[in-house]
Amino acid sequence: MVGFIASRTGRWVRILAGSGLVLGGLGTRSPGGAVVALAGLVPLLSGALDLFLLGPLFGLPVKGADARRALGQPEEAPLLDLAHDGGRSPYAPPSTLLH
Repeated sequence: MVGFIASRTGRWVRILAGSGLVLGGLGTRSPGGAVVALAGLVPLLSGALDLFLLGPLFGLPVKGADARRALGQPEEAPLLDLAHDGGRSPYAPPSTLLH
């Protein structure tokens, strides 16, 4: 479970869950909703900034890349793969459907 939270997919789950909490909390327009929205900023920002805030509880670093390295996970592509090459090279041409 710790490895998943530190992974690229886990980062996306944290970002989406945090966004949902922020939007849902603000949508209620109540003091309780504001608290939920503020709490949603924690997973949203930790996923976006690649911070693994639970790392120290498990003896791991806070920085996501360092935590993944300590867990023995392979180096992953960036959160957004804008080069369409799986994170191999920033200068690789975009992939096509006609390989």
